[in-house]
Order: sequence, then structure tokens, then C-alpha cells
Amino acid sequence: MLPFPLFLALKYLQPKRNFASIIPVITILGVSLGVAILIIVLAVMTGFGDAWKEKILSFKPHITVHHYSGAIENTDTVCDIIAAVEGVETVSPTIMTPVMIGTGDDRTPITATVIGIDPARGSILSHLESNIIEGTYNIEGNKVLIGIDLATRLGIPLGEEFLCYSPLNLKSADELYLPEELNLTGIYNMGMRDYDDFIVITSLGLARDIVGADSGAQMIHVQITDPEKAWQEAADIRAALGRQYRVSTWYEEDRTLFEALRTEKTMMFILLAFIAIVAAFCVTNTLIVITIQKTGEIGLLKALGFSGFQMKAAFLLNGLIQCVVGELLGIGLGYLVLANLQNIVAGLARVGVEVFPKAIYGLAEIPWRIVPSDLAAVFGTVFLFCAAASYLPAWRAANMNPVQAINQE
Repeated sequence: MLPFPLFLALKYLQPKRNFASIIPVITILGVSLGVAILIIVLAVMTGFGDAWKEKILSFKPHITVHHYSGAIENTDTVCDIIAAVEGVETVSPTIMTPVMIGTGDDRTPITATVIGIDPARGSILSHLESNIIEGTYNIEGNKVLIGIDLATRLGIPLGEEFLCYSPLNLKSADELYLPEELNLTGIYNMGMRDYDDFIVITSLGLARDIVGADSGAQMIHVQITDPEKAWQEAADIRAALGRQYRVSTWYEEDRTLFEALRTEKTMMFILLAFIAIVAAFCVTNTLIVITIQKTGEIGLLKALGFSGFQMKAAFLLNGLIQCVVGELLGIGLGYLVLANLQNIVAGLARVGVEVFPKAIYGLAEIPWRIVPSDLAAVFGTVFLFCAAASYLPAWRAANMNPVQAINQE
């Protein structure tokens, strides 16, 4: 047999053949929409963080080593010392420099960043081979790779040559450095605008020619077994090289981005929690309507000996049942929308509504991932709001005077 408060709560939730029966349904739908919106937004924000992290770790080094003088001359010696550290997979001397590139016609050259790596050594950029959509991975001699967006802007096919203007022309007013001729052998697509539209991958020797260096490198890129433990390997590398070298991890290089995403996710949760407050007001309104409709019945039950605590528990359970049902439906609705998110975005794009342009967000599609802790936070927050919202009408029902309630009926 059900306890009396639960029995009464379920009885008041049973649909009646009148218009008032739709009120609990509207309340449950309100809670569902609030929970679904919270879950969708938090999942997308988490997905953004995951996508940026994945793209960063597939393109940028896990650890970067610089010399405080600005250049590393004895690259082979330094690379051997780093390679001896436990957990290190690949070590690659690298040159990275801003340049101007163009086809030599009347069009204005565009800015890009040249990254020169040693083809003989393993590098994080060697993984670009799996992202090549046209051509081959070949950076020998003057051969280069560029992103799909940059290739579109340049408007040149595979095998064609284009010019790369050295930044040394801006440093020296008395000398003129002729542009290097680069041959396009491969086009990659990383799905991120910052990489697909601004990066030119070359050999280390060609990059040295562009910056006017005879040997050495600007930095050394290190790839490790577990990127999540980059701080540990960075400390070991720092101890092995000495104080004249600066060692930074991938997280330190992009700390601002990840902190901004975390802060934005927290702020979105706080702001969207007001939707849950609105849903809680729906619960309050529903229970107030029930207490008014059942005033005589509440007075009769109290006159028969049922305590105020039992009446309060019954109305609290009534509100919480609506809340829990609404939350479960909201979780299901959130999963449903997220599972079909790309189809929804594609459908909107077909009718002229561009929801997620790559040029703005830098990603090819909307990423998402539901974290159990976020799900628990949403469920717990909405539940607390609904519990608080249910208390006032429950308190009113518990403190009704049975004689006045029956006479009012």
C-alpha cells in the first residue's frame, strides 16, 4: 500500500475531464524545455573545448622548447638530450615565421605563416598526411603544403608555383630579398580556419632560406606519449637542458583559449539557469491551482485526522513528481536534439539560415559531448528550484483551517 502523501500526490496528478487537466502537462513541458536547453548548451560548450583540444593536439606540438637568445644553433645536440627523456616520442627543430605569399600577378599578396620542419625527423605535423585531401605529403626541396581555405584564396592548382616574400624585407631598408618560389604538392583540411587559412608547411632548409639563416632553428617541437602529462615531461626536459631554455606545454600556449571556454560555459549555465527558475514558477502555479480547487477536500481530510505534515508532504511530492518527469523528458529531448544537431543545422542552411559559419567559429561542424557531471548539475539545480517552488503551496495546504476550508467549499 502506498503511503498516504504519495497516494494523494498521484491522485491529484490524474487527468480529469476538464480544461484544468492540461495545467500539469504544461508545467512538465516547461521543465522539460528548460532542462533540454541547459543540456544542449553545456554539451555544445564542452564539445567546443574538446574540438579545440583535439585540433590543437593534432597540429601543435605537445611541448615547445625555445632558447632565451632567440635561436637554437646546436639543434642536433639539444634534440638528442630531449629525445633521451622518458615519454618523448618525436623531436623536431622548427622555424616559424610570418610571410607574404602571392601568385605574382596583379592580386595583392596575402599574409600567412610558414612552418619549416625537418622531413628526416618525426614531427607532430607529419600527422597531416591523414588530412591531405588533394596531392601528397611531400615537403622536400621547395615543395609545400597549404590548407584548403588558403588554397582557395590563392586560386592555384596542385603543382603550380607561388611566391613567398621574406619578412627580412621589412627589417632591412638597404637590402632586398628576392621571393622564394614554392611548389604546391598537397592541400590539407584540418576543419579549423586558423590552420586551413594561414599555414604553409615547408622543409626546415627552405624555412631557413626564407628567414636568412644558415643553420639552427627558432624552436624545437616535442611530441610525447601522453599529452595530458605534458607538464611532467616539460619539467624533465627543463631539468635536462638547463635554465637557458624556456620549455612550455600545449596548455600553457593556449591557456587563454581554454580558460575563456571554461568561463563562458560557467556563465552560460548561470544565465540559462533562469529558465529553470521560470519552470519552477510553473510548478508553483500548478500547485496553487490545485490547492484552490481542492480547498474543501483538504479541509475534510484534515478534519478526518490527517496531519498538516502529511498534507505538506503530499503537495511537495506532487511538485517533485512533475519536476522529475519533466527532467527525464528534458534529458531525452536534449539527447534527441544533440543526436540530430548536424541535420538541424544543415536543414537551416538549406533555407538560408547560416547557424554555424566556419569563417566565424573556425570549425567545420558543431561539436558536442555530454559530461555526467554537467548532467548531474542540471538535474540537481532544477530539482532544488522545483522543491523550493513547491514549498509555498504545500505550506499553505498544511496550514489550512479545516473548518474554514470546508465552509469555503
